Amino acid sequence: MDGRVSAALSDPAARVAIRPATRADLDALVALEAAAFAGDRAERRAIRHAIDSPTMSVLVALDGAVLVGAATIERRRTSRVARLSSIAVAPSRGGTGLGRILLDAVEAEARRHGCARLRLEVREDNGPGIRLYERAGYRRFATVPRYYEDGTTAWRYEKALGGEAG
Repeated sequence: MDGRVSAALSDPAARVAIRPATRADLDALVALEAAAFAGDRAERRAIRHAIDSPTMSVLVALDGAVLVGAATIERRRTSRVARLSSIAVAPSRGGTGLGRILLDAVEAEARRHGCARLRLEVREDNGPGIRLYERAGYRRFATVPRYYEDGTTAWRYEKALGGEAG
């Protein structure tokens, strides 16, 4: 048991806490967007809108007081399908399992709001993102040519969330 505890304590992803974002997180969220994405970044006003919106959830991952990841989902009142519009991990935390922790939190949040399915788009050249989603049970159902601002195609994925909303 001591070995498992030590391993958990040395795992950077195991040290994070997930909570809903607040306006106090805005500067850190804008900085994370700049660090995590080369293009197609959410602007400050869009992030602020998402934090304040009753049909969106912004979750942040914190290591102590440091924001190291975030995810945003959108919901419609008339639909049981939620959309993961963004998941961002600080570059220093890439490959640590933080993306999966955020994805699990997003799925739980969507279920909590009565959603039965979660959809997302990912750049066709984002190998780590594609692996994350496919390993988590997402299935590609469409492609959208020239979806991103640089002309890159998006792959659309969906997953049934199961549980009470499934």
